[in-house]
Amino acid sequence: MSKPTRDDIENLIELFKRSDWDELHLKTAELEVFLSNDPNAHAPSAAVTAVAAAPAPATPAMSAPHLAPSVTAHDVVIPAGMVAVRAPNLGTFYRAPKPGAAPYVELGQKITADTEVCLIEVMKLFTPVKAGIDGTVREICASDGQMVEYEQVLVIVEPAA
Repeated sequence: MSKPTRDDIENLIELFKRSDWDELHLKTAELEVFLSNDPNAHAPSAAVTAVAAAPAPATPAMSAPHLAPSVTAHDVVIPAGMVAVRAPNLGTFYRAPKPGAAPYVELGQKITADTEVCLIEVMKLFTPVKAGIDGTVREICASDGQMVEYEQVLVIVEPAA
């Protein structure tokens, strides 16, 4: 089977939008897609990866411990003691709520678990992404307007002590 194209993914999203489904989770060797009509829904696998060296509150099914720095599929090194905020779905990453507006977060900014760190947009559906942890923003790994994939590291946070 060939790798899914952007058109394949957009067709899948359009099919979901026309359906009466509440959620769709599709996983193949090349791709994993999670779509939901519930803005509070969480993908079945980790949306936030927590590091075991830094105990931090995490919501159920949203953390996976690591004992050392890890490398993701997108070649982002997550330093020991840090937490990665990951994309809950594929789409376009936006740092600000609208063009010309101030970004949701900046490097060095103190944040709470409820702080919105970005938006992910797919076919005019905007999904706010919350930090999921209290701490300090140490790295912003995606560029404004960049296409991101499901589970891609967006922001690295140093958990609050």
